[in-house]
Amino acid sequence: MCNIIPGILEKDWQSIETKINQVKDFSKAIHIDIIDGKFAENQTFLDPKPFAKYTKDYLFELHMMVEEPVNYLKPFADAGFKRFLGHVERMESQEEFVARGQIFGEVGLAIDGQTSIDAIKVNLEDLDAILIMTIKAGFSGQEFTEEYLTKIELLKERFKNEKILKTPALEVDGGINEKTIVLTKDSGAIRFVSTSYIFKGNPLSQFEKLKLLSRR
Repeated sequence: MCNIIPGILEKDWQSIETKINQVKDFSKAIHIDIIDGKFAENQTFLDPKPFAKYTKDYLFELHMMVEEPVNYLKPFADAGFKRFLGHVERMESQEEFVARGQIFGEVGLAIDGQTSIDAIKVNLEDLDAILIMTIKAGFSGQEFTEEYLTKIELLKERFKNEKILKTPALEVDGGINEKTIVLTKDSGAIRFVSTSYIFKGNPLSQFEKLKLLSRR
């Protein structure tokens, strides 16, 4: 089953809440990007507390483009987040991040556009998801890079070679629109995060377009 997940990357709570209210009537999951100004030259709203107003009714997943994402797990879990995706590039211990993330909900590792899948060092069966960026992480509205989709094929081959019984969900983030979602689905991904495309027009209409294309 393919899933479209609206993504929100904003610097202030008012903008985040506006977008939550634009999608909450039709999407059961919402993807929140946080950036600390160190992982990338950008910084988002980082306070987890206001999200508690919405997290009881929806699945909120946290995409952590930060140094040491393990430090953000408990504060956002306390606010009701249930899925946690941390970037390997700024993570001292993948094992610690995964073990602590499992306490709070679903846990996955994210790999940036130019990062190899070999950067994932933990047992793949311990992961609920792997997030593949098809852009350089840090800013929304960037152009999709098709060559990064080859990582999905490489991951599927790794699942086979390592005889993985419980395979992580393959999620893609970056430049997802009505054209690129077809390429992404055909490559084998089952979750698609769309940020700027969802909100550039009528969010419900944009969401439904992507959902239809993901099921063809």
